[in-house]
Amino acid sequence: MPTAVMSSQGAATALRFGRLAAMGVVAALILTGGVWASWGTAQYVMLTKGRESGTVTVSRCDDGWCRGAFTGDGGSAARRGEVVVEDSVAVEKGRTYAVVVKPGGAEAVRSGPAGVLYAWVPLGGALLLAAVVVAGGLRRTRLAWVMAGAGAALLSAAFVAV
Repeated sequence: MPTAVMSSQGAATALRFGRLAAMGVVAALILTGGVWASWGTAQYVMLTKGRESGTVTVSRCDDGWCRGAFTGDGGSAARRGEVVVEDSVAVEKGRTYAVVVKPGGAEAVRSGPAGVLYAWVPLGGALLLAAVVVAGGLRRTRLAWVMAGAGAALLSAAFVAV
């Protein structure tokens, strides 16, 4: 016959399991969102085979975009009159950047090590945010420190490279 002590222990176990499951789902969603946001740009930078790559010389910047003449590096990349690159703190008028042109348009993304690190910045932020959830909700402090360290390292490397 179950007693009151046994049923309260069962309820506590069920609540603990529910908390762990909920926080695990939240952490997984944060990380999935970070990967999803990063992959939108990273796929063009990391998987360059068959894509137009070259350099762009920035001639003007306005409305969050910088524009300039594109010079292909050979192969299927042809010279274009103008491509657009997202205006970030690291893009300056008059400088030349290595880029990959997205298929079917005139939008380009930075390539090389700086472009790869910059593309994965959303994942770095997600790692930092998920580390808080893992530490507080799942009570896994070592894993949280590893995640936070990886996120901080990624963001720092992107800052230095870009």
